[in-house]
Amino acid sequence: MSRELAIGVMIAAAVLILLAMLFAWRRRLRRDSGLTAPLGVPEHAEVARRDEVLYVSTTRHDQPLERLAVSPLAYRARGELAVTDRGIALCLDGAPTVFLASLRLVEVDRATVTIDRVVEPGGLIRIAWHADDETVVDSYLRLTGGDPKNLISELQQLVPVSAVPASDDAAPDTGATR
Repeated sequence: MSRELAIGVMIAAAVLILLAMLFAWRRRLRRDSGLTAPLGVPEHAEVARRDEVLYVSTTRHDQPLERLAVSPLAYRARGELAVTDRGIALCLDGAPTVFLASLRLVEVDRATVTIDRVVEPGGLIRIAWHADDETVVDSYLRLTGGDPKNLISELQQLVPVSAVPASDDAAPDTGATR
């Protein structure tokens, strides 16, 4: 095989791989088009705390390796997490502000693993929330500075009592830690 032919085969293989990735991502966007994050912060919400974060991903609940393309949380981004008296505001670069009202929250805890991200034990913040009436999703954040312990404690106070699991014995192993 000549050198030119080998280069041509490698370029064709690379193009095919990139096209497959593009079509797979577009199929995922179509599949998840019915899921959207709630936008806009309520008018009289009082901000208790702000933290710089890295938004990592949103996945199916208790399935940290199954990414969802929830609009506008489809892509990684830097941003700011604001804890308010009514819920959580997530202001990501290049995206509208997502507001997770307290009633939507299911659980907040630590995690170590999510799709294409593994960090030190408990280095991610996992926020489980209702995307719609039947669908619970997990969004993962990484605090850019400091220990997330106090932030997680404040976020857990926003979770309605009825949403908190009764015991840890029934919880599946998702890489999340409390």
